[in-house]
Amino acid sequence: MIRTLGTVVVFTLSMVVGAVAQAQSWVENTHYRTLDNPVRTASDEGVEVAEVFWYGCPHCYNFKPLIEAWTDQAPDYVNVVKLPAALGQSWEPHAYAFYALEAMGELDKVHDALFTALAGERRPLNSPEALADFVSGYGVDAEEFLNNYRSFGVRARVQQAQAKIRGARITGTPTMLVNGKYVVSASMAGGHEAVLSVVDYLVERERAAAE
Repeated sequence: MIRTLGTVVVFTLSMVVGAVAQAQSWVENTHYRTLDNPVRTASDEGVEVAEVFWYGCPHCYNFKPLIEAWTDQAPDYVNVVKLPAALGQSWEPHAYAFYALEAMGELDKVHDALFTALAGERRPLNSPEALADFVSGYGVDAEEFLNNYRSFGVRARVQQAQAKIRGARITGTPTMLVNGKYVVSASMAGGHEAVLSVVDYLVERERAAAE
């Protein structure tokens, strides 16, 4: 019994030492970038983790199950938000679609399907009408969708998101923005799994700083 306990203790300590060593290996301007001028977060409470994505991005599509699993296990003090990027004109309709569906409370119905259609199948859903026809197949009212798509409120949300993305000098997807201060991408961290390890490190750093 003592031998077993000792093994467990040694194993636990080795895990802690390994985690600390890994955290110490994340280097600023190598594995993540610190913003000179932080961008505003949606709330002053907790630590915000924003996923900057595009529905047509195959890398975002591959990253999707990883960030979803991470989100499911994130502590209560972590506020996970999605920022649809419009880094090119052809991306804009998809950002508008995201916020239109969110305003309708219908995002969960179509979010996965939009990723599959745009990133997986490369379907040409590049106009409000094409997107309205697509979402109608998932029980979303097409006319209401178009009304929201063209509304002032949705346009404002899209503009706010793009201002935040530009302020963070983000030029590709997927990219993680931690508490409006730190930018992490797969090319910097060394892969999608490493991105989330760096995010974990930065989240804990922000939480500790707030205590």
